[in-house]
Amino acid sequence: TSHPNEFTPRLIEAYAKVPQLVSHLHLPVQHGSDRILMAMKRGYTAMEYKSTVRKLRAIRPELALSSDFIVGFPGETEADFDKMMKLIDDCQFDASFSFIFSPRPGTPAAALHDDTPHEVKLARLQKLQAVIDGNVKRFGEALVGSTQRVLVEGASRRDASELMGRTACNRVVNFEGDARLVGRMTDLRITRSLAYTLRGEVPTRESASAAGALA
Repeated sequence: TSHPNEFTPRLIEAYAKVPQLVSHLHLPVQHGSDRILMAMKRGYTAMEYKSTVRKLRAIRPELALSSDFIVGFPGETEADFDKMMKLIDDCQFDASFSFIFSPRPGTPAAALHDDTPHEVKLARLQKLQAVIDGNVKRFGEALVGSTQRVLVEGASRRDASELMGRTACNRVVNFEGDARLVGRMTDLRITRSLAYTLRGEVPTRESASAAGALA
């Protein structure tokens, strides 16, 4: 994760030269309206942010991108919100942390006039999250049938008798496997996409070779 202004050309270049960098990045944008970004004192425009994303995806087309969004910043109009939704459509985020603006005492934004009703802000937040959830579903379904290199982290949270790991694009995969795989990299065939996780299985030949290597 990085502030967009600090995500330099050298960092972008690293994605071409360092294969150990996984194909996932959290790059907080906060908004898609230049007017709101200026009020937030973010120091970049929506176009500059999207330029960084385009350069990254030219190097890593499979890059999964997540971000932060603040809905209902003081003075946000429907047109401002539409610009944020366009940025989300252009960048195709894989996940997000999105919230309704809440004033923090002592910050400049706390003193800004805010006349947008809470129910309007809530409706905007729900619309944003629905679009992101649609992306999550679509991207997950696209992985079904593929083989993904997974770092096995430990027992599954849903079923302690199973294991869980993460793909290079930071998707959680639950699967049946030998506990000795924990802490190792293994190839899994993705068999199913759920709301926010994947189901996988160790390919038959892989299972035999893995078991032999661990014995």
